[in-house]
Amino acid sequence: MTAGDAGARRAWDSWKRVADLIGASTLLVLFAPLLLVLAVVVRAGGGGPALYRQTRPGRDGVPFRILKFRSMRPDAALELAGTEGDHLRITRVGRFLRATSLDELPNLVNVVRGEMSLIGPRPLLVSYLDHYSERQARRHEVRPGMTGLAQVRGRNAIDWASRLEYDVEYVERRSPVLDLQILVATVRTVLSRHGIAQPGHATMPTFEGTDPSPRASVVAEHQVEHVRLLHG
Repeated sequence: MTAGDAGARRAWDSWKRVADLIGASTLLVLFAPLLLVLAVVVRAGGGGPALYRQTRPGRDGVPFRILKFRSMRPDAALELAGTEGDHLRITRVGRFLRATSLDELPNLVNVVRGEMSLIGPRPLLVSYLDHYSERQARRHEVRPGMTGLAQVRGRNAIDWASRLEYDVEYVERRSPVLDLQILVATVRTVLSRHGIAQPGHATMPTFEGTDPSPRASVVAEHQVEHVRLLHG
């Protein structure tokens, strides 16, 4: 990557924040009636509160509370199994929301707040931070997104190594043109309902790392410390 390429990416990051704010604010207004209806349906579906909040690592690993429509019923016993038990907790309404990606619509609030972007690597679990290799940890050099390169190149049907490599590829190639291509491809992916989940999982198996080298968690350790400091 040349100095010029790096400069162009930094310039796009600044303009992209403006585009995110305008785009997400506009979509929140347009989708307000739909958001209200979905909130009522989720609440009536027995999944607990309509909105689900969870701490996720954002840009530079700084944690934030992601907002989604609840798609799983509370179950203390199954929650102890982590993501491996998630597929057993999905409600009927939740299955539809996930298939159509409507459960992600509240992410628009995170975008307006500046915690997320419309396009970028999807925010994963805090517990995954110390499993990334140095290269994989680069996914946190940008704001996480509602959709990204990995989501239009297989979504949850691909393996972790491929998914994280697509995230880093986005970081290295991000541009207005690439973001537009991802946006258009996302519409096709959602309509096709391809790659929603791997067999026996709500989405994908728990990530346990793909790089056993001793330097694999150097960057991630710094990011995990952000979470510990902010949450005691």
